[in-house]
Amino acid sequence: MVTGARIATNTVTRRMNTDILTLSQLLSPNFPVGAFAYSHGLETAIDDAAIDDALSLQDWLHDLLYFGSAQSDAVLVNMAYTGDASEVDLIARAFAASAERLKETDLQGVAFCETVREVWDIELGRLCYPVAVGQAVRAMDLDPELCTALYLQAFIANLVAAAMRLVPLGQVEGQKIQAALKPDCVVIAKTCIGATADELHSCTWGADIAAMRHETQYSRVFRS
Repeated sequence: MVTGARIATNTVTRRMNTDILTLSQLLSPNFPVGAFAYSHGLETAIDDAAIDDALSLQDWLHDLLYFGSAQSDAVLVNMAYTGDASEVDLIARAFAASAERLKETDLQGVAFCETVREVWDIELGRLCYPVAVGQAVRAMDLDPELCTALYLQAFIANLVAAAMRLVPLGQVEGQKIQAALKPDCVVIAKTCIGATADELHSCTWGADIAAMRHETQYSRVFRS
């Protein structure tokens, strides 16, 4: 029995390496990019009662993953991994649907770049968030597919956390939504491998308009 336990432990060790842990660190909620301050327009959607329970939130996030800003971010991460960061950054900024969306991706990107420089001594410059992530993964020679899946999971987790404060939504319901959308994160990560600008698209008009309207919302908790 002791021998069997050692074999099991060694098997797990062979499958584990610090690359996975580094990606988990980069995309952890406690990585200091200030994601908790942004709702990505979700605050306005909730205020308008477009989202009022777990099911409507899950549907909203599902659409962002396949047709909206989460999908385009995944494409940008992979474009930055294989292409010229400056060029991709310009595309990413032009693709932002509103002033607050642009500020969100810019300020999170700045914080991400500064932290990567201080911790790993890697200079990324000033890049918006998904482009900075793609460049960091390239510089560290990490797996872009796994990075994309974790990026999308972090994207969903942040918006679920925002909704839990506003809907209101229970913690268990929030975890169920994240669990339900994990397979979608994996699918999108696979389809975005080697993505180019030809794959960059978004048609979630409701989410984009909510983000625009949030700029003048009278009372608000989040910065976007």
